[in-house]
Amino acid sequence: MGLKSIVAKWLARREKVKVDKWSIKPIQSQKDTLTYLTSVLESTDFGIDHGIKSHTTYEQWKTRVPLRDYEALYPYVERILEGEMNVLWKGKPVYFCKTSGTTSGVKYIPMSDEGIQAQIKAARSALLLYINETNNSSFTDGKMMFLQGSPKLEKKQGISIGRLSGIVAHHVPSYLQRNRMPSWKTNSIEDWEKKVDAVVSETMSEDMRLISGIPPWVQMYFERLIEQSDKKTIKEIFPNFSVFAHGGVNYEPYKSTMEKLIGGKVDSIETYPASEGFIAFQDLQNTEGLLLNLDAGIFYEFVPVEDFHSDDPRRVSLEEVVIGVNYAIVLNTSSGLWGYVIGDTVKFVSTSPFRIIVTGRLKHFISAFGEHVIAEEVESAISEIASMMKFSFIEFHVAPQVNPSEGLPYHQWFIESSNPIPDGFEKALDEKMQKLNSYYKDLIQGKVLQPLKVNLLPLGSFNAYMSSQGKLGGQNKLARLSNDRSIADKLS
Repeated sequence: MGLKSIVAKWLARREKVKVDKWSIKPIQSQKDTLTYLTSVLESTDFGIDHGIKSHTTYEQWKTRVPLRDYEALYPYVERILEGEMNVLWKGKPVYFCKTSGTTSGVKYIPMSDEGIQAQIKAARSALLLYINETNNSSFTDGKMMFLQGSPKLEKKQGISIGRLSGIVAHHVPSYLQRNRMPSWKTNSIEDWEKKVDAVVSETMSEDMRLISGIPPWVQMYFERLIEQSDKKTIKEIFPNFSVFAHGGVNYEPYKSTMEKLIGGKVDSIETYPASEGFIAFQDLQNTEGLLLNLDAGIFYEFVPVEDFHSDDPRRVSLEEVVIGVNYAIVLNTSSGLWGYVIGDTVKFVSTSPFRIIVTGRLKHFISAFGEHVIAEEVESAISEIASMMKFSFIEFHVAPQVNPSEGLPYHQWFIESSNPIPDGFEKALDEKMQKLNSYYKDLIQGKVLQPLKVNLLPLGSFNAYMSSQGKLGGQNKLARLSNDRSIADKLS
């Protein structure tokens, strides 16, 4: 056991004590956070515009601060981009996280020094809690690989601008830099295909023990490693590989394929980071859900999805949430986001402590016929049926086919795989979807829809689509389902 491994175990025990302090008093932690946020906010332009004082209660907050998406908040962001101070938070942001937008194109999400420190702290907590539970710290003595976006940053009005993973790369502690891969030069390659090849070349002969990244892009890295080696599995290439840290998308649909590539199971650490804040992380290996991060300078609000599009959507604090309800998550942060709807939906699976699962996106659903199928349902269905039938796939997308050339409308599934679709797969998948979504079942039984159909896509189809959209690699994620055919028609 190396020195780093010994120190890591000591730090892990300390971290568990720290996390317990705020996780066992969640409601008080949130009240303290709101008090702090309002005390700073009252002297900003946003606070003045909305009548926020340091003693503003949550009930008052809801009446004064409306729910906003990025487009609604942008007039304030634009003023910061033009050089104004004390607009959304004290001073000016240290960073702008650049993400893909909708109607506004590129989004610039402000991040304060407190915000970036909270990101680093949460990532550290996730790793240390894993060590504390499993007693596995040996990965700290070997190489750790973080497959992420370019760390290159731009400057505007003295504010650094880049992707979240690229910004985080600037804050990796010095004691981890010697173990960290890929190199700065390789990590700075913008072209994703070239970058993956360079990462493969650079890491092939290293003692890789922890690998981190968004599952589809790590999968691509694993496939390239195997292609360019004389080995059949990742464990043959990296015999000491023991931990996979991931986030950004649901891992379950990838799990069987990843384990096949790896050559068995390895421990995994799931995280839920976003440009807007580090929301949750896995604290226990065999417990459902991610621990809601209440030490991140974030005051959370939740809106039941069924109420979200009403004229007066019901907003609740952590104190009022109910297990099993699908909520749109709303953030108020020490980086200057207020009543901010990030677009993700979550469910609570525990309230002691508060643990969540990510169920999808507000904009990613199918309800062409009133069925309101969500990501959680399609991901659960394909994971179970594919596992049952020992069918491995790379990626998938679901969209409605409203005007088929013949017969009733249906849900069309596009699945990328090197294997043929097993006999009975469509029927089993459709039956599972009916069990998961009663509205979908009613539409099938009522002969409004015919059972789903699967289109098998050749290898590389989804990467080709993402590349055509300029979204190959990094933090970019494919929408698993859509209420229109904007993706489907490009895959057909």
